[in-house]
Amino acid sequence: MPQSGRKGKMNDNRSAYNSGIYDDKIINVLPYYSEFHGQIIDLVRAMGFKNPDWLDTGSGTGTLAQRCLELRDDVKFTLCDPSENMLAEAKEKLSGKNIRFISISSQEIAFESKFDVVTAVQSHHYLKPEERRTAVGNCYRALRDNGVFITFENIRMSTDESDAVALSRWTDFMRDNGNPEEEIQKQRERRGTSVFPITIEEHIKLMQECGFRSIDLLWTSYLQAGFWAVK
Repeated sequence: MPQSGRKGKMNDNRSAYNSGIYDDKIINVLPYYSEFHGQIIDLVRAMGFKNPDWLDTGSGTGTLAQRCLELRDDVKFTLCDPSENMLAEAKEKLSGKNIRFISISSQEIAFESKFDVVTAVQSHHYLKPEERRTAVGNCYRALRDNGVFITFENIRMSTDESDAVALSRWTDFMRDNGNPEEEIQKQRERRGTSVFPITIEEHIKLMQECGFRSIDLLWTSYLQAGFWAVK
């Protein structure tokens, strides 16, 4: 798609928003979206990696890499996303930085023991169970020993009752942030049709099955959770 098409109305990725408006829209739909990146960057800092090789899969418009590079200049980033339009936004945002961009999904990456850090932020919840298993397994294989996988995803609560409460709370957030009722309803209807959230317990079990030796909950609120897992 040509450059000018990125700003048009047609969606060009699996999220709810065209790549050209994603950054402006997502902060009014996902509570604490900017907190995800802050938590990741702080955890990587605390782990003490020196000159880390960092793969951000499902990187979208490159916001995580941008925020990290504002704080440190010793990270070597590889950004992967199946949407060329998302990567085009990232390239524009990160112009002049020494970053490798690859248009590929987590299910297709084939790196072996190459990275100290692998991140996947709001990207694997689009996947059906076997696709998700492949994606997480690929992230595991891409890491060096003692490397860390950090993922933030939409989740389901542990029961239908608690899920309904969390969904109501998220609806109020979207309404309070100026989203029209039609947009709110579309977002709600995406759960189970376009995005397939799983519970915290299911996330942990999947990472265990993929081989991670240490798995912990990093952060959670509303219908999102972050995890970190060490190879």
